[in-house]
Amino acid sequence: MRLLIKNMVCQRCQMAVAAILKEMAIPYTEVHIGSVDGTPELTDQQKEQLQERLAHTGLALIEDRKVALTEQVRNVVMRMIHELEELPSVNYSHYISSALGLDYTYVANTFRAIRGMTIQQYIIRQKIEKVKELLMPGHLTLTEISYRLNYSSVAHLSRQFRQVTGLNPELFKTQLAVMPRAGVDCI
Repeated sequence: MRLLIKNMVCQRCQMAVAAILKEMAIPYTEVHIGSVDGTPELTDQQKEQLQERLAHTGLALIEDRKVALTEQVRNVVMRMIHELEELPSVNYSHYISSALGLDYTYVANTFRAIRGMTIQQYIIRQKIEKVKELLMPGHLTLTEISYRLNYSSVAHLSRQFRQVTGLNPELFKTQLAVMPRAGVDCI
């Protein structure tokens, strides 16, 4: 069985979920961002206890089918943008549809109804988050970032960055250089 978990965004989230499952003596085969594979069917009491423990870490078990689908889309996009060395060369709609094994129109309509934004808008936001990460001092140039994230040009990347953040990438990088470094925390 597969459990879907909302708000998992990093390896620390995965480790927290694995620790909770271990404490509860719930067997599993693998913990991914957003899901756990190989769990047995849980009793209502186990689900309730798991929900409570996950809530303490800012996570939640997903049981609604449409919300679960939306979270699966979110996880595919997060992996695509933040974990793959290079973005897929196919259209994102084909990539997402293929990864989920579902019709893209259905997936896109469900995502928009639940999240209040299109999948494309979500992808753009995630790409901008990746740009911010890559703009850290000592990382890549804007041209290299543009190429790595499949932007047609630096101008296109800059335009999207400005639309999402209100700043151009160079100004953001300048502000980043003078800001004190704080620990990044998930959830």
